[in-house]
This record gives sequence, C-alpha cells and structure tokens, in this order.
Amino acid sequence: MRGLNRAVLLSRALRSNFTAVSSATATLQRAVPHGTITVRGNNPSVNGFRYVSSSSTSLAYDAQTKAFNPKELVLFQYQACPFCNKVAAFLDYYDIPFKVVEVNPINKKEIKWSDYKKVPILTVDGEQMVDSSDIIDKLIKRIHPDYDLNAEEEKKWREWVDNHLVHVLSPNIYRNVPEALESFDYITTQGNFSFSERLVAKYGGAAAMYFVSKKLKKKHNITDERAALYGAAEQWVDALNGRKFLGGLDPNLADLAVFGVLRPIRHLQSGRDMVEHTRIGKWFSEMDRAVGQSSRVSEHS
Repeated sequence: MRGLNRAVLLSRALRSNFTAVSSATATLQRAVPHGTITVRGNNPSVNGFRYVSSSSTSLAYDAQTKAFNPKELVLFQYQACPFCNKVAAFLDYYDIPFKVVEVNPINKKEIKWSDYKKVPILTVDGEQMVDSSDIIDKLIKRIHPDYDLNAEEEKKWREWVDNHLVHVLSPNIYRNVPEALESFDYITTQGNFSFSERLVAKYGGAAAMYFVSKKLKKKHNITDERAALYGAAEQWVDALNGRKFLGGLDPNLADLAVFGVLRPIRHLQSGRDMVEHTRIGKWFSEMDRAVGQSSRVSEHS
C-alpha cells in the first residue's frame, strides 16, 4: 500500500509539472528574437552581441562588452519534463554552462528551499527564475536587451507549444503499459532515485500514469493519440513553409521550444513513430546539429 501511495504521489507530481504551465503562459511576457542568431564555436552572437562563457564575471549585462556573463546557472528539473527540456535546449543552443539538480518528484526535497513547488526552477547567480517561457524571456533579454518581445509569428508558435503540443505528449508516452514502462525506465535511470524508489516509480508510477494519461486524453478531446501527435508534427512542418527553421537560416525561440519539448521522447517509441510517420525528421536532425552538444556541467552539490 505504501508503494502504491508513493506511485500515486509520483504520478501527480509528474502530471502537475507536465500540464501546469499552459494555464499561466497567457499572462506572461513572451521573449522572441529580433534579428539573426548565429553560433560560432563557443561564442554565439546575436546581431553582433557576443555571449562570453566565463565564470569570473557578474550576472549583469555589461553595456561596454555587450556580454551576458553569469557566474553560475543551476537548473532544478525532472529529466523527462518537457518544460525543463525547453530551458535546457535554450541553454545548450547559446552554449551557456549550467549545472543540474535532478528533483525527486516524490518528495521534492531538492526544492524545499523555494516557495515555488514546480519545475523548472533556474537560479542565475542565486536569483530564482521560474516557468520555462518566463525563464527564457528573461535570459534572452539579458543576452540581447533590444530583442523584440512581440514578433507575431514566433509568439504564436511559442504559445502553441505550451497550449497544444505538450498536451498530446502524455497520452502518447503512456499510451499502453509497455510504453509507460519504457518511459519510466528512462525517467528512473536518469532521475534522482534510490533503488527502492526506482522500483516503485517504474512499475507503480507507470501504471498510475497510464490511467492519468487516459484522463488527459479525454480532457483534451484526443480520440487517437498517435494521430494527434502526428497532426501536431505536421502542423509544425507546415508552419516552416519550406524554411530550414521557423527563424530562417538559424533557429529562433519557437524552434528551440518545439525541439526542447520533443527531445525527451525522440528515442521512446512515440518519438520513433513520430519521425517515421511524419515529415518532422529532417527539421529535428537540423535542430539537433544546430543545438549541438549539451552545455551541462558537473552536478550541483
């Protein structure tokens, strides 16, 4: 009984952090790039503004050097959380080093210090930032203060990610018992679990999320999980309208949001099926190359 209760708590935690952002994003200020973004080695540039990877400078944007130079970024996350992966994709693309604290979704002991009880939480030189879209908004403004936050196309598709795309993922990831077990095997292997928690999470959590996904399917009027996922993927490819990225020759924040949300499922059955049965594979491969290696550094102690 104790194991079942812990599994239910786990499923509630994962569900809360998987869906909660959509109700809040409409009121948040959106950050959308203005102009061209390019990356050259370890020094991305944004319309000539250069990010300098350094651990000896301050958080503040330096008007003289035109650089964003935080000493330490720490991302508090769940490994499979799509919103956490949005933030990680942004940091990877801009080659901004960050540490990771994997939060245990059962007890959340790693974020007990915070009044905000969801993930992602990003601390930038000790300053707390919350909500994936708002975190990215604030970071892009510090990298480039002149960014236009209201570019219509990019804003539209960033909101589409939070309000639509994420809602088709859970019913697909936990579509049946084998796929639910596959997903939780990934989560518990990557996550912060003891051996006993890993067993409870994998089997109890997978069973619980299987039933939760059915409720989410009904809530979001999804009749066929895979058809909904394929439809979202095709909708995104149509939005590209022949462009390499929505941002043109380089990814913009909408590209990074879609990529970040889909990256955790890419090698699960649902992600493999999506690439096989839709046109999104080429764009995803281009994004994978553009984002490059993870800029994650050693675990925060």
